[in-house]
Amino acid sequence: MKKLLFTTALAFTGLLAQAQLWTSTSSSVTFYSYTPMENIDATSDKGIFILNPKTGDVNAKVEIKSFHFKNGLMEEHFNENYMETDKEGPKDTKGKPTYPNKWAQFKGKIQETIDYTKDGTYDITMKGTFTCHNVGKEKLIKGKMTVKGGVATIDAKFDVPLKDHDIAVPEAVGTKIAQVIQVTIKATLQEKKKG
Repeated sequence: MKKLLFTTALAFTGLLAQAQLWTSTSSSVTFYSYTPMENIDATSDKGIFILNPKTGDVNAKVEIKSFHFKNGLMEEHFNENYMETDKEGPKDTKGKPTYPNKWAQFKGKIQETIDYTKDGTYDITMKGTFTCHNVGKEKLIKGKMTVKGGVATIDAKFDVPLKDHDIAVPEAVGTKIAQVIQVTIKATLQEKKKG
């Protein structure tokens, strides 16, 4: 009986924690690189952003192949030559191949304490690990959060040096691609409904 009550309590606690999550499955993620030859600009509207307002924990990720470029050939080179999105990693426990370069992800925590029940605009700092091209680096990402009517909007920008994530640029195109890419995130989050 005690075991059953304990298991039920754990399940209920998990449901409560889940009910408090604020989520977005259509966050906008843009990256931009200025060069004298050609600007590189790509956007995805399929970013996933999860926030636990009680703890400030953040988990955001975007599939690399969901970025779209104005130039189709540039998009192909980006996925095949730089990000290597289809490169197989070690097999999982079921013997299936993994694709470690498939996603870019940030896992961390908002450092400020925010009252999500009150409307307002806040400066925020997210501290955590940004993983791209299967290489993780510690990051401090500064941005703004606006809370209004039970909806939180996060706007943030940060730089990604290619060398930090072992992204090689061939010498032949080295002058066409900046060594630092600027990433912009815009996420509109709402409390995840039960069920």
